[in-house]
Amino acid sequence: MSEQIEHKETVPESCLGKRLDQALAEMFPEYSRSRIKEWILAGHVSVNGAVISKAREKVLGGEAVIIKAVVEAEQRFEAQDIPLNVVYEDDDLLVINKPADLVVHPGAGNPDGTILNALLHRYPDIAVVPRAGIVHRLDKDTTGLMVVAKNIAAQTYLVDALQHREITREYEAIASGQMTGGGTVDEPIGRHATKRTHMAVTISGRPSVTHFRVMEKFRLHTRLRLRLETGRTHQIRVHMAHIQHPLVGDPLYGGRPRPPKNATPELLSELRGFKRQALHAAMLSLYHPTTGELMTWHADVPEDMVKLTDTLRDDSNENQEVEY
Repeated sequence: MSEQIEHKETVPESCLGKRLDQALAEMFPEYSRSRIKEWILAGHVSVNGAVISKAREKVLGGEAVIIKAVVEAEQRFEAQDIPLNVVYEDDDLLVINKPADLVVHPGAGNPDGTILNALLHRYPDIAVVPRAGIVHRLDKDTTGLMVVAKNIAAQTYLVDALQHREITREYEAIASGQMTGGGTVDEPIGRHATKRTHMAVTISGRPSVTHFRVMEKFRLHTRLRLRLETGRTHQIRVHMAHIQHPLVGDPLYGGRPRPPKNATPELLSELRGFKRQALHAAMLSLYHPTTGELMTWHADVPEDMVKLTDTLRDDSNENQEVEY
């Protein structure tokens, strides 16, 4: 199974001095850099009308690039019968409400049992779409909405919309510490200098912007609504930890539970037992790749976060000072 693709784009000036394969990987993130390099070496890429067969060729910016290639079905990953909570589906896309403890894409430590494996089983034709149509990811223990493209045209459109910040994603979260008001964290995020599984705010990172507003205050915690302007790995988790308000239960960035003074036994138990980051993708909004219609989906906050919120609220009420 295979599909013919053709892309025509202009190399952005921001790619000045970069290798051709690196520039194309940034321009077409739906394809891996290794796949793009294979296309270059096979003569499937032309720059300003001339076929370029060297991946290390440098670009200046402004060049007209054409890619004509055949995308073969991805055979490396196994199709597996894994349940998916599909909240919307048509010929071009589907929207999934992801549970906790489910990885989106196979990787180190998770060779299978992922959403990608489930997609290959449920939609065999999606094998020709890069990454089985996955446009963006959620961390293993983050719950909520994510969109998947069912064909290459839809994926190209959605990846471009994501890059141009035309897809709106809002999250619910519970953070440590009492926050006084909303705001924006505008700090670049990149790989941590020494902890390779961690991300961090770093001057050499990629631009990253997270907006947040306070929904409810507790004694020593805050329920937040957050909107992503960019979509970096672990973005919300890193940004909230950076401003000293890490998410409850975050195993990488959260540290130990932080109960308030005289916390109720129920709250102590909830905080100690909450083993994932309290983060849920609650709203997704985008323009449909074929119809152009603005579509919006909502996903209820999962039961574990509802219970934690209720327990925090009960603790606040029980410890409220009585005014005489």
